Amino acid sequence: MSCFDGSGVVLGARFETALVYAAQLHRQQRRKLTGVPYMAHLMAVAALVLEDGGSEDEAIAALLHDAVEDQGGLATLEVIRQRFGKAVADLVLGCTQPADQAGLSWRDQKRLYLEQIRGAGHGVQRIMLADKLHNGRSLLGLLQVYGDRVWGHFSGGRQGTLWLYGEYVELFESARSGWMVETLGRINLELRQLV
Repeated sequence: MSCFDGSGVVLGARFETALVYAAQLHRQQRRKLTGVPYMAHLMAVAALVLEDGGSEDEAIAALLHDAVEDQGGLATLEVIRQRFGKAVADLVLGCTQPADQAGLSWRDQKRLYLEQIRGAGHGVQRIMLADKLHNGRSLLGLLQVYGDRVWGHFSGGRQGTLWLYGEYVELFESARSGWMVETLGRINLELRQLV
């Protein structure tokens, strides 16, 4: 399937159930600085996955990609497995950052996550690329509105966050091709020009 060709994908009752479940899980969660409901990010990631030709399972996993990390850990993963199947649960697990390991710096933790994404299957990489693309777009907007004070809301600060986006671009350029990779590359350049 090519870019923006989702004609073969049918979103059924499972997707609707996942949409409601994600909204329930993330009801109290908000985006940095803006207070926008976190659900906006999850829907945007799912939309990008579908626009890139992703399957219903991938779209469901996109809605739930932060559920384990932010909303209940392995117990939530088991609920996802029971409600949406092993394929969706495996995608969500592949998107979940490894638990922090004592003694590792922020950058080393992120290196572990980058290796996890690099070794993941096509579906996980598509979801993570969509996630990083939407986050990058949001970061650009935040910088344009709030300026440099944005960096205080990111664990890696300005230097670490810019390093991480450069690493994402390098990873996805070596693993995939297509409009999302190109767009993430442009966003990375804009971030660097803005600062």
